[in-house]
Amino acid sequence: MTNSPTILVFDSGLGGLTVLREVVAARSDAHFVYVADDAFFPYGHHSEDEIIARVVPLMGELIGMHDPDIVVIACNTASTLVLSHLRAAYSVPFVGTVPAIKPACAQSKTRRVSVLGTKGTVKREYTKALIRDFAQGCEVTLVGSPELASLAEAALGGHPISDNDILAELAPCFVGDAEDAGARTDTIVLACTHYPLLLDRLKRLAPWPVDWIDPAPAIARRVSDLLGAPGRDIAQAGAAMIFTSNRVHGLSATLTPFFGGRALA
Repeated sequence: MTNSPTILVFDSGLGGLTVLREVVAARSDAHFVYVADDAFFPYGHHSEDEIIARVVPLMGELIGMHDPDIVVIACNTASTLVLSHLRAAYSVPFVGTVPAIKPACAQSKTRRVSVLGTKGTVKREYTKALIRDFAQGCEVTLVGSPELASLAEAALGGHPISDNDILAELAPCFVGDAEDAGARTDTIVLACTHYPLLLDRLKRLAPWPVDWIDPAPAIARRVSDLLGAPGRDIAQAGAAMIFTSNRVHGLSATLTPFFGGRALA
């Protein structure tokens, strides 16, 4: 028998796979359960009260079914809204995903940083508080993208997505004189876990080079720290993928790399 920990990773859709990928790399000893709340996707189309009322009891059901050792909320929208409610309701440790404003502002040379997130994430008081606390004198531009998460989800499913559609969501992040490298945006925070799914295209479409800040590696380090040292025997470690709509994902070849090559139950 093994003592493989069970890690439950939760997102509104498939964006949390970008976090899962890093956690799997950090904890090969673990059993993973990925839950996509696709029945309620996208969260940005729902009110704050609706999201809280949805996620808190749903998480209780998931904890009862899977008995995780730790839960990763791999969704900025859910984390900025629901994390405190989840920690109050359940004893299992939770690791959230919030906009990486502090490291972005710490490393920016031009002091111009953009935060690219869903409309809900960028308007939330939680995000504004991060800017007040950690901007360190940077000019922070909040960009609420209405469609980029859905575009990323569609692209992962093999649907053609035009460069123009992506660029329309991305362009407001680039502030300043394109000809003056010292006075323009140099750092962009990816404040939605869906967006790294499109990172290659974001880099290609960017009007000038920037640093892209993805919080997933830091989340993986936090999860590993909370779990403690990994075990050696991982014979029973595996993976499962669950959609709250109960649909069959039909994306095994596409999804397997995010699970470190494990076959999905």
